[in-house]
Amino acid sequence: MAKKRDRQAVSIRRKTHNVSSDKHEIVGDSSSDRRLIVIFVVFFVISPAISALLYYRYTNSGGFSGASVYERGLVKTDIHHQEILAEHSNVAENTSRHYDYPVLAYITPWNSRGYDIAKKFNSKFTHLSPVWYDLKSHGSRLVLEGRHNADQGWISELRLAGDALVLPRVVVEALPTDLLRKKKLQDKAIDLIVTECKEMGYDGIVLESWSRWAAYGILNDPDLRNSALQFIKQLGNALHSELDSWRSKQPLQLVYVIGPPHSEKLENQDFGPEDMQSLSGAVDGFSLMTYDYSSPHSPGPNAPMNWIRSALRLVLGTKDNSLLPLEAGKIFLGINFYGYDYSLSGGGGAITGNDYLSVLSKYKPLVQWEEISAEHFILYTDNNQNKHAVFYPSLKSISTRLEAAGSLGTGISIWEIGQGLDYFFDLL
Repeated sequence: MAKKRDRQAVSIRRKTHNVSSDKHEIVGDSSSDRRLIVIFVVFFVISPAISALLYYRYTNSGGFSGASVYERGLVKTDIHHQEILAEHSNVAENTSRHYDYPVLAYITPWNSRGYDIAKKFNSKFTHLSPVWYDLKSHGSRLVLEGRHNADQGWISELRLAGDALVLPRVVVEALPTDLLRKKKLQDKAIDLIVTECKEMGYDGIVLESWSRWAAYGILNDPDLRNSALQFIKQLGNALHSELDSWRSKQPLQLVYVIGPPHSEKLENQDFGPEDMQSLSGAVDGFSLMTYDYSSPHSPGPNAPMNWIRSALRLVLGTKDNSLLPLEAGKIFLGINFYGYDYSLSGGGGAITGNDYLSVLSKYKPLVQWEEISAEHFILYTDNNQNKHAVFYPSLKSISTRLEAAGSLGTGISIWEIGQGLDYFFDLL
């Protein structure tokens, strides 16, 4: 190419050729240049751009890759941040369930991604609990708020796609001192909940009240504690007396949320084995919140494995996980699909999957495995020179908890599916 240009320049300077000859040579060389430019653009610009676009769409569309995370060798302790960024949205084509016990998944209105995940991976779940309702005191009356959150179209799509039961969560925010002392209020609360299930076509509810009652200190009173248990039993029996119109006339279900003990021994306000035995006939499952072990005041892992096992033993009243009672089969062991980003100078807050990916992309931290808690974590320094520690779930940490739950014969509950990464669902 350089020689042609030299010859062309020489011929023009010397003007030894006629005009037509000069024009022919110049035109010929220009055509050759254009062909080389086209070849260069195609091979070195357009092709890589197309490849990059296809790769971006493949890794960010949440599409199906064919192979599972196990087959791709991704479930391991030694992982790199680039691996997470490249693989997190690739999921196996086979979306059938792998976990043998029940799977309860929570969905929140403030994280709409969970609604799409519930449809996409419907076959992975046995129970879906959208966080829709609150039972509140309005003066001397009780009201059940939250129907405006309910999405009947979404429920219809779920039922066309699979068999997962829809049990909206109801949080009892009504004044416990009134509710648990007045039988008429209890009857009204039960009527409100059962009527809502019938009118909206739900398969039952997930009820959360114990932590609020514990915060009020009323569970230390034996009479009020007994009244609380009687209320839950009465609600469960009332739901069981109603048949599900969608699910082959099966009784409506009640799942009850219980908090984990945070010490080595049960405290008075903790939900324990006697409480569980009292409710066993009226409650279909217990959602055990084995997460949020650490906090910004005491940074660390979200749910250390030894703590999870200890909490389960305390709730079930056994010293040996290999000798768990039959009630273990009613437990939905909590698994977090969110994490925490702690500032080491103080403070911090929850972090979702998208936030975590942004941190990985921006700061490119080393992803480390902590053996005792069985969790991955990262350390990074932000633009203001503040040091952070982030504990966010990984394929290995979730797999470890699934194996433990499966060996104990318990189900699992996930808080909450909109906060996780797509390839987490390959594990279920």
